[in-house]
Amino acid sequence: MELDRQSELNALRPDLLRFARLQLRDAGAAEDAVQETMLAALTASQGFESRSSYKTWLISILRNKIVDIIRTQSRELPASSLADDDEGDALLDESLFEARGHWQPSARPMRWADPEASFEQQQFWIVFEACLNHLPPKTARVFMMREFLGLDTGEICKETGISSSNCWVVLHRARMGLRTCLETRWFAGAGA
Repeated sequence: MELDRQSELNALRPDLLRFARLQLRDAGAAEDAVQETMLAALTASQGFESRSSYKTWLISILRNKIVDIIRTQSRELPASSLADDDEGDALLDESLFEARGHWQPSARPMRWADPEASFEQQQFWIVFEACLNHLPPKTARVFMMREFLGLDTGEICKETGISSSNCWVVLHRARMGLRTCLETRWFAGAGA
């Protein structure tokens, strides 16, 4: 049983790392968060009650680690010191889309008809991540802080140095940008 959990944990590590890098935008901090998550999961494996999937449980642990890191960074570092990963965006785009923005034949998702089913497909989350990476970095970060990490507006404003009204504008722009990108790159192919 312990070896099964270790194998499953190792198999999920790339997904955890991708999630952490997307939010933290710092490879070192993301690696640290994932390592702490894996250690916590191994230490508390008997605490996993199978009320959710193992991956969901790990993501919730990682989410808490990321929130802790962001809160610590807000006290220690200016938010402007976080770097972007433009090279990773280009590689992701090249592997999924042609120059005109159409799907690479090998990357096209298998099922299109059911939007709810999209959330179950790994390709949807790859496209979502690509769309998120196409947003301006500050916009993407504010969106992730709100929607994935569950931070309240006050915490987001303090971390990013924006006003509350500006935060709502940024969130609206993020949602509209993601909607447009997903409609074009994911849902538009529903009839194909």
